[in-house]
Amino acid sequence: MPTPSENTLFGMGNPLLDISAVVDKDFLDKYGLKPNDQILAEEKHKALFDEIVQRNKVEYHAGGSTQNSVKIAQWMIQKPHKVATFFGCIGADRFGEILKKKAEEAHVDAHYYEQNEEPTGTCAACITGDNRSLVANLAAANCYKKEKHLDLDSNWELVKKAKVYYIAGFFLTVSPDSILKVAKHASENNKIFCMNLSAPFISQFFKEPLMKVMPYVDILFGNETEAATFAKELGFETDDIAEIAKKTQNLPKENTKRQRVVVFTQGKDDTVATVGEKVTMFPVLDIDQNDIVDTNGAGDAFVGGFLSALVQEHALEECIRAGHYAANVIIRRVGCTFPETPDFH
Repeated sequence: MPTPSENTLFGMGNPLLDISAVVDKDFLDKYGLKPNDQILAEEKHKALFDEIVQRNKVEYHAGGSTQNSVKIAQWMIQKPHKVATFFGCIGADRFGEILKKKAEEAHVDAHYYEQNEEPTGTCAACITGDNRSLVANLAAANCYKKEKHLDLDSNWELVKKAKVYYIAGFFLTVSPDSILKVAKHASENNKIFCMNLSAPFISQFFKEPLMKVMPYVDILFGNETEAATFAKELGFETDDIAEIAKKTQNLPKENTKRQRVVVFTQGKDDTVATVGEKVTMFPVLDIDQNDIVDTNGAGDAFVGGFLSALVQEHALEECIRAGHYAANVIIRRVGCTFPETPDFH
């Protein structure tokens, strides 16, 4: 199998600093949060960020869904460094510096668009038991500008170098034009463009930009809740996950040289994937409930593991196995963090 070269994998998304803390039900109720959800912060959540830092033992980790995934892919690959490229927007501040340092430590080739208007984005991970409720305050992440960053020749050259592209659905709320430019490039050059449904609210409130990109999507990821919401929004009239995967696979597609692959994870239940004309179930690795520390980042880790095998041109089954391994490692730790080296064969 070919060893991937630098900048083979391209990711673009919302770089956020994760602030994770264990909270109680009262805290969730106070801010109207569900135990297991991802939302964008509203006015009523402003105080939450101050309170979580004041009241709890807090951990800070470089986060943001796409950035997590490319970082894990790089960790799984190990060498060479900088196989993964990442674009996103940060503020010129302390949190931005932390993100830069963390990306460098993870050997990801991060090229941030830095601006002064908004501070670096944060994401509060409110952990109760093995649930996590994520509240993202995009701030700077929301200021990504295609013409100020993606369109610059030196940056676009990095896009052209890649063979595999991954953008989480979350970025649809920021710069759908940037996503379309990258997606069309991939499609026109028969490269692989991957996307994630990311959260139920994406299918509900950003359906139009999502469906504009869908014809260019070669591999679509999501979890069972996101899949169900997507199916409902598109009027699939089924809640059978295998059937949803099949119907999603058959949505219109630009590059007909590649059949779309749909991969839906279901927590501890089997991962569902379209393999050619059929839908196959892949069991996840066994884990003792007591070993699960934090499920935050499990989905990002699955995608990261999957992408690490994909850029090495492994078969779909192998990509899913790598995804399951990475997720299994991540849920034993707080935040989307990982040991020095993977133990994956």
